[in-house]
Amino acid sequence: MQAAYYIATGIWPMVHLRSFMALTGPKRDTWLVETFGALVTALGFAMYPRSAVDRRAQQRVAVAVAGTLAACDAYFVARRRISPVYLGDAAVELLLVAALTRPRSDEQP
Repeated sequence: MQAAYYIATGIWPMVHLRSFMALTGPKRDTWLVETFGALVTALGFAMYPRSAVDRRAQQRVAVAVAGTLAACDAYFVARRRISPVYLGDAAVELLLVAALTRPRSDEQP
């Protein structure tokens, strides 16, 4: 239930920002609203369908958040909404994704 709620409420400002702001009030930095929506969506997908927190679930959340931040950085730099300096953060986030998804030597196939 929580995952579905996060997905629905996270997608909303990305799909129809005007109706989102009609309910929640005007926002000055809409890029930040959309980035936060993307993160909430990523968390919802990472949580679904599991309810128990375990190591793999935590890893999925970490990968989802880092990947979403990298994507938002690149997207809003490309749209000239934020400074290109954020591409440095995108690179760090992608390094985190690579490190988190690399097979570990102590894992069984």
